[in-house]
Amino acid sequence: MLEKLDKDYNQIIDKLVDWIKKKVNDAGCKGVVLGLSGGIDSAVTAVLCKRAFPDSTLGLIMPCYSNPEDKNDAKLLSDKFNIDYKVMDLSKTFDQMVELIGEGKEVEENLNLANIKPRLRMTTLYYFAGQRNSLVVGTDNRSELKVGYFTKYGDGGIDITPLGNLVKLEVREVARLLDIPKEIIEKAPSAGLWSGQTDEDEMGVTYEELDKYILTGEAPFNVKEVVDSLSTKSAHKLQTPPVPKF
Repeated sequence: MLEKLDKDYNQIIDKLVDWIKKKVNDAGCKGVVLGLSGGIDSAVTAVLCKRAFPDSTLGLIMPCYSNPEDKNDAKLLSDKFNIDYKVMDLSKTFDQMVELIGEGKEVEENLNLANIKPRLRMTTLYYFAGQRNSLVVGTDNRSELKVGYFTKYGDGGIDITPLGNLVKLEVREVARLLDIPKEIIEKAPSAGLWSGQTDEDEMGVTYEELDKYILTGEAPFNVKEVVDSLSTKSAHKLQTPPVPKF
């Protein structure tokens, strides 16, 4: 079992808040916009953003045939920390896209179809960010970035990602210090792509196994094989589009 890391998480919180402020100010922007999924990563990111920009942080709750519990948890977080939010139900927009493409609505066996959801959310985030002269803040953590567990130009379509150097275990430690509601910290991580979908089932490894491999280089052969394969296949997601050299 991966033990709690001996780090000063209060200091990490302060540094992340300052980092968010600097990145937004350097970009000549006035605030931040982010998606509120009801999960731990978006909850931690939202509270950090609220500390950085108390008067100009906007959270968007964007259900798209989502578990109603996720919207409730996102509202719970927003109410507790006084975060401004809007609810933008994208279900009908998704239906129109599916009809245009000519596919059925069953997304569980069609990842390309499911990935339309985070890409619709990205489009919505950038609309409001443009309207408010704000940056779009991503919620991806180091563990997800390692294996490419995000949708390219979906939840990966962002301006900054404050949690990008924290593995899932560390995000949980920060969440506890920030007093994130217990039900959000303990719920099974999910990208909300389809009913019952969870991160760990889709990745094929647990976050504990993934975090331990990232932090120590130690893991059973089957875990290393899965993580290394996912990392290699998704490397393009972390790179800018290649340009030929002449």
